[in-house]
Amino acid sequence: MDEKIFVTKPSLPPMEEYMEMVKDIWKSRYLTNWGKYVRQFMEELKAYFGMEYCMPMCNGHMALEMVLQAMELHGEIITTPFTFASTTHAIVRSGCTPVFCDIKESDGTIDEEKIEALITEKTVAILPVHVYGFPCNVERIEAIAKKHGLKVIYDAAHAFGMTVGGKSIATYGDASMFSFHATKAFHTIEGGCVALHDKEEALRVYQLSNFGIMNEEEVAFVGANAKMNEFEAAMGLCNLKHFEEYRTGRKEAYDIYRTELSGIPGVRMLTAYREDVVSNYAYCPVLFDAQTLGVTRDDVKKHLEEHNVFTRKYFYPLTNSFDCYKEAGFQGKTPVAERVASQVLTLPLYSDLAETDVFRICELIKEAMGIRR
Repeated sequence: MDEKIFVTKPSLPPMEEYMEMVKDIWKSRYLTNWGKYVRQFMEELKAYFGMEYCMPMCNGHMALEMVLQAMELHGEIITTPFTFASTTHAIVRSGCTPVFCDIKESDGTIDEEKIEALITEKTVAILPVHVYGFPCNVERIEAIAKKHGLKVIYDAAHAFGMTVGGKSIATYGDASMFSFHATKAFHTIEGGCVALHDKEEALRVYQLSNFGIMNEEEVAFVGANAKMNEFEAAMGLCNLKHFEEYRTGRKEAYDIYRTELSGIPGVRMLTAYREDVVSNYAYCPVLFDAQTLGVTRDDVKKHLEEHNVFTRKYFYPLTNSFDCYKEAGFQGKTPVAERVASQVLTLPLYSDLAETDVFRICELIKEAMGIRR
């Protein structure tokens, strides 16, 4: 391959659609501070999710920090280290302590059967992570939280547009954070949002995201600046119109990977835990078992790079092994997460990835493992 193929490529709407909105922004010179496009985007997200409260933010990380702080949580939060740095950082930066629960090898989500053993008198919430377009076992987690009186905040950075049991993924738990970064299945260039059920918590998220300002003369909280701007909201409004097209393109590429890589001993694609899940095909994670294959995940990655195909070890390393947390003494043993992290490779996946390129990538993977046609 002469042309470089990266692990992801942002989907973009027709330029004329976006530029019409940009012209309007240019004319108004209203660029930020809850302009008309941010407010319109908020209303369309609420309708899309079927949620009464949804707050667009400058990025997913700040959305997660804002909701944790709005809930005034102080104590231990059960989560998973098989995630992006943002999840653990948001917990720590909000003054709470992460307690790490292991994951399921089948789909990479938190192992709900191991949550209760980690609950103590200090536990205040569960923060599970939907990964790659696979949802957590939302009903079981809800039952555990209800039994123990805990909040549930989902890191849904990978989960935009997903449904479980016919319901939007956003409707589960007390709140869900979505990332709209350019690498996601749905994006606003940068950006994110938090969807909530509680009116008072939604108001507090809004206040915290605007420096804690109540009015022109009153600042009641120590807040931050987490507001989305008009250019990001305009991109979100455009991309929302085309999201189902993007989802279809991603699914077509994903299905080729699934067909071409199935049946190879030592190679396994992760799968959702139930049939009534509508995925967004956010990423294409594949596990490579070195003991069975005789080659490592890193060997496969290197071979692909030699042919201009760039993949990602996502998620690796685990957040509980970061240098910044080595002396923290956070609890939780996660051997399954460690094993999956050592084997996982996310393959190129985006809405306009050519079928011929997907087939060629699969051939290169087989070539790296010594499999000849």
